[in-house]
Amino acid sequence: MAKGHRSQIKRERNANKDTRPSAKLSYARVSVQKACFVLDAIRGKDVQTALGILTYNPRYASSIIKKLLESAIANAENNNGMNVENLYIEECYANKGPTMKRIRPRAQGRAYRIEKRMSHITLVLNER
Repeated sequence: MAKGHRSQIKRERNANKDTRPSAKLSYARVSVQKACFVLDAIRGKDVQTALGILTYNPRYASSIIKKLLESAIANAENNNGMNVENLYIEECYANKGPTMKRIRPRAQGRAYRIEKRMSHITLVLNER
């Protein structure tokens, strides 16, 4: 059993929380591998450069990640009071989500499995 009162435990847990602005998209209908191609291109860049890269990147994942980046920028501006010009992408990663299993009919009555993969994408910003 934990020491102290419940409110004290909550206070300690909230004191250790990460205050960096971030945005997370769960259950994105893109595989981790495909999302990471785009995330690798913007990691460590400042926000304006990253938005330019995402705007002209032809991959499907870039449109999802652009929307997520705009959300993280809005979080930094409104919740943390940070200046947009000083922001850069400190962390960005994609974790594996659940996989939808589908069946594709094949010759002679066989059925092949199709796996439609999902991912959880996270962007963390910080100020320079």
